[in-house]
Amino acid sequence: MWSQATDYLANNTDSYISSILEHIGISSIALVIAILIGIPTGFFCVRFKRSQKFIVTLFQILRVIPSLAVLLLLIPIMGTGIRPALAALVLLAVPPILINTVTGLHEVPDFMLETAAGCGMTDRQTWQRVRFPLAMPMILTGIKTAVIEIIASATLASKIGGGGLGDIIFTGLGLSRFDLLLIGGVTVAILSVSSGLLFEFIDRFALRHKHI
Repeated sequence: MWSQATDYLANNTDSYISSILEHIGISSIALVIAILIGIPTGFFCVRFKRSQKFIVTLFQILRVIPSLAVLLLLIPIMGTGIRPALAALVLLAVPPILINTVTGLHEVPDFMLETAAGCGMTDRQTWQRVRFPLAMPMILTGIKTAVIEIIASATLASKIGGGGLGDIIFTGLGLSRFDLLLIGGVTVAILSVSSGLLFEFIDRFALRHKHI
């Protein structure tokens, strides 16, 4: 099996690299969209507390639905390709970012807010200079969780023509090629671990910067 995997990589280097780039591309786009939705929505929940329970519960319910089921439900609406795959990945990624944003903003100590008010900061300045900087480590943890889930679930994109490493994995399943399963699975695992380590580094840098 190892020799088969080595032969495949030697003879299909271009397509293998292309699959990795497609996987990273769709994962990155989904993460950016999820961040653009999750963080502002978290702010909205904290700013207008009456809406928090409904919004958080809604996204948690959507997260419970399996990604493959979401893909199949979106096909009649969005067709096949990258768009329904992105929609499914975004629905998967928004909840951890949203929940961690809400938690991080709620955990800002009251005395910090009182100090900011005592220094003459406006409400907007307090959000920009106190609340969000102090909540950032928690928000980054949510983003790290989201990116790992996105990369792992992006393999399903190939089921509807979205490309990525799922093409290698599902080809291996269809042909009973364990070498392809090994290559695809290990590569996805490496990407997930690497992205997690990257955000761990960013998180530690943010914490260190905060304490300086």
